Amino acid sequence: MSTDDVDDVSEMGPVDYLVLEFPGNRMTGEGLSRLLDLVDRHIIRVLDLSFVRKDADGTVTALQIADLDGDGELDLALFDGASSGLLDEDDLREAAAALRPDSSAGVVVYENLWAAPLAAALRRNGARVVAGGRIPPEDLLASLEAAEAAAS
Repeated sequence: MSTDDVDDVSEMGPVDYLVLEFPGNRMTGEGLSRLLDLVDRHIIRVLDLSFVRKDADGTVTALQIADLDGDGELDLALFDGASSGLLDEDDLREAAAALRPDSSAGVVVYENLWAAPLAAALRRNGARVVAGGRIPPEDLLASLEAAEAAAS
């Protein structure tokens, strides 16, 4: 994505990233259809997509977009060249540092298109984001279980 692709940053939705680890370097492409569905339905826009591998000895290598499911076609050809400049080599090294040895990761930076109209309206009225974050699913589940136990 270049700056030409964004007419007005004030109209953008929130931008997030995910680092998805694949233990044993087993990237099957199984979730790819879900990612494509989110893009097709204009829920997200992929700004950057990169892959890294951490070998058993700790060596880190950037991976090219590939045929993840072994059917002879590039599974992520749609995202080939997806690079907004937000994700750089330092970010990939940091992502790789979080990986266990003998693992690979996909690193995706995406805009939440579903939230763009709300974010733009709020910005026009002077609102600004002063904090943000994600609650890991494990923490959410633990909290729900604790609340359920307390209610029993």
